[in-house]
Amino acid sequence: EVQLVESGGGLVQVGGSLTLSCAASGLTFDDYSMAWFRQAPGKERERVSCVSNFDGSTGYADSVKGRFTVSSDNVKNMVHLHMTILKPEDTAVYYCAAAWAGCAGGMDYWGKGTLVTVSS
Repeated sequence: EVQLVESGGGLVQVGGSLTLSCAASGLTFDDYSMAWFRQAPGKERERVSCVSNFDGSTGYADSVKGRFTVSSDNVKNMVHLHMTILKPEDTAVYYCAAAWAGCAGGMDYWGKGTLVTVSS
């Protein structure tokens, strides 16, 4: 059974930093690109970042470029999202996802999410 388990969410003040982690099990981690999505209350889910298993390249939503950094640990089967200069609009449930077909493809597996709340 494939499991993606997010951790690291919580309450943080505006301008602060937070690192989310996602532990993957039940799949061959090297075969999957790993992405982070978020969904704020009343809004559609948005892809935040992705790291490709093919070449290690990364991509970010315009809203987080320069503030968020995604990294993959292929030894521990984990992916991290380091978030800095957090804004109230970053408040959302953050989801980890895995894609066989790469960052441009659809997601095959999803975690249950971790809540990030940025308070002003």
